[in-house]
Amino acid sequence: MSYSDGRLSMDLDPLERGPQDACGVFGVWAPGEEVSKLTYFGLYALQHRGQESAGIALSDGERIVVYKDMGLVSQVFNEATLDSLRGHLAIGHCRYSTTGSPVWENAQPTFYTAREGGLALGHNGNLINTPELAAMLPDTRRGATTDTEVLTNLLADQARRGSSVEEAAMELLPKVKGAFSLVFMDENTLYAARDPQGIRPFVLGRLGETSGAGGWVVASETAALDIVGATVVREIEPGELLTIDERGVRSRRFAPARRKGCLFEYVYLARPDTTIAGRNVNSTRVEVGRRLARQHPVEADLVIPVPESGTPAAVGYAEASGIPFAQGLVKNSYVGRTFIQPSQTLRQLGIRLKLNPLREVIQGRRLVVVDDSIVRGNTQRALVRMLRDAGAAEVHVRISSPPVLWPCYYGIDFATRAELIAANLSVDEIAASVNADSLAYVSLDELVAASEVPENELCRACFDGVYPIEVDADSRGKFLLEKSCGTPEGSTLATSDK
Repeated sequence: MSYSDGRLSMDLDPLERGPQDACGVFGVWAPGEEVSKLTYFGLYALQHRGQESAGIALSDGERIVVYKDMGLVSQVFNEATLDSLRGHLAIGHCRYSTTGSPVWENAQPTFYTAREGGLALGHNGNLINTPELAAMLPDTRRGATTDTEVLTNLLADQARRGSSVEEAAMELLPKVKGAFSLVFMDENTLYAARDPQGIRPFVLGRLGETSGAGGWVVASETAALDIVGATVVREIEPGELLTIDERGVRSRRFAPARRKGCLFEYVYLARPDTTIAGRNVNSTRVEVGRRLARQHPVEADLVIPVPESGTPAAVGYAEASGIPFAQGLVKNSYVGRTFIQPSQTLRQLGIRLKLNPLREVIQGRRLVVVDDSIVRGNTQRALVRMLRDAGAAEVHVRISSPPVLWPCYYGIDFATRAELIAANLSVDEIAASVNADSLAYVSLDELVAASEVPENELCRACFDGVYPIEVDADSRGKFLLEKSCGTPEGSTLATSDK
């Protein structure tokens, strides 16, 4: 997997899977603007949050058209497709599946008919009371395979029974538990809602303030606002529902805020040029590197990052330690998703699709190698072996997050606890397992301090096992709602006339 912003330190081994991101959502209300292309570029900026499928729903005031397919944003859409999608209102989604299989049927936005037209919805996060919500569906709507589909069904069903979409949302959302940043729409109105804990980031922006054009944008990250020329207005508050139409932006609260923003967003998920809770992510990562250097110093000749997500912390480590920073690994920026899996023989030969060492830089040197996290340990094992084969005298691994000990049920598809190396081995045992001369992690307290967010306003469950929303064992599992699934072919064009 390759990211649009160049991130990924998890794919030395083409078959190794690191922590997979939450999805990305984007919405725009902007009469007179090319909203399909604005949504395309917004999704392109959010591609790092999901690479399995992409989709856009768009309305011209009379009908909603949904176009989605498997693949990256640039693979799903082209100029001709975007030119054919005309309207004043759109939502977009790029998906990594945290509930339901990575198949076309589960791609978003989801779409159902409501009372007088259609309802399209995109979801970033993961619900934890999906079986309870699914039981609320009428018999004719049973069989949904994702939490998002269940949610869309319930909203559409409520609207069909006489409520406006806004009132249907105000009635349903207090019953929904888990992480959700939602964009949804009918033919004339854009809606955005965020769970009471605010686990995933979500922001509101103003479009066209300098050009005189009017419009509003909502997105998972501020970087998506930047790329379409929108000005950040504020974060969408936890427990808040926004309604956006020709009357402007209206806010209603469906639940009190109980802030628990995801700490792992600062470690790995969010783009470095994004701001969360008033704190730039890149600045946070550099500061984590400084704290890591002070906490776990080592005598070495060079600090090198595992590109790209390890780079800011490596800069901070070099700055605080006084050890020179160098690029010791070259990343192939043109490697996208490959469907050709290497044979065992090729893997044993050390096929390197993503990274290759600069021998002239690292040969004979004592290295501090900075990475963002360790999940199973396979990537670090391959990395250390690569560096030693290239002549490194010593390899000291430094990790800019605490050990990942627990799975996430709020939108990150971590490995199971049994697969998490830190849940089963001590730090010294992990160091021996990956053949590093030393291994150290930044402490949880230091990571929290670097984020500048109060400890009681963060979800740290993957590090400490304390889940801010209790998760019932019967509600766990990526394929909870699926009995069987196929792999359809081709894209779809779904419409609903008002």
